[in-house]
Amino acid sequence: MFAELRASRHNATLILTLSDPSAKNALHPDMCAATIETLSTAERNDEIRAVILTGDENVFCAGGNLHRLMAMRNRDPSEQAEVTEKLHACIEAIRDCPKPVIAAVEGAAAGAGFALALACDFIVAGANAQFLTAYAKVGLTPDGGSSWFLSRALPRQLAAEMLIESKPYSAQRLHALGLVNRIVADGYALNEAREWSDDIAAMSPNAVQRIKALVRDAQTASLQEQFEAEKKHFVESLYHRDAQEGINAFFEKRPPRYR
Repeated sequence: MFAELRASRHNATLILTLSDPSAKNALHPDMCAATIETLSTAERNDEIRAVILTGDENVFCAGGNLHRLMAMRNRDPSEQAEVTEKLHACIEAIRDCPKPVIAAVEGAAAGAGFALALACDFIVAGANAQFLTAYAKVGLTPDGGSSWFLSRALPRQLAAEMLIESKPYSAQRLHALGLVNRIVADGYALNEAREWSDDIAAMSPNAVQRIKALVRDAQTASLQEQFEAEKKHFVESLYHRDAQEGINAFFEKRPPRYR
């Protein structure tokens, strides 16, 4: 079998499936390139209102393929630097995608696979899903933005523990820490993500995309900068057709019908 990214549709949701079961869906540069290209296409498609990222055969993603990484040690370091840059471009594409991205995690999300999940806006996990950074255990250091995401989401001491000890964390533990949104029975993460994406698709696409941008940019903005961003988005949203439909629907006591 070979590594690929499979794309399918569920109503207004684009489902992206990392597929290389023989390697537990370990990341391949081709997967990263396909993710970037597919998300770029989805951004321009108004019929797509949400994206789900998942893994094949009840495993999310094992991160980097250690066989490939060992082979890279016999090549120039610049080649691995290019591969890492492709991963980082993939993470940025997920984070910057204007459509909400839901990670549906079954089994393991390890190393860069954990980073992929952290880059998503929401995480739905099977009850026995496991999340781990894994790097230090094999003499490596984080990539994919793992250190950035965890250092902003957790106290410094806990982020350091998670990154250095490389122990697996359960879905329940990460839910308690606020990193996982929802936990479902094993095998139902994708189903739950589909239902959630249907709920999101019923909301104003304009408002959803602007809120995602506000939440993303708030991580580095001052309060005054965030005030300005909120003012801009609120005024522009008020004069957008979605606000007219949403307010009319409220007064008419009916569900809104966003186009």
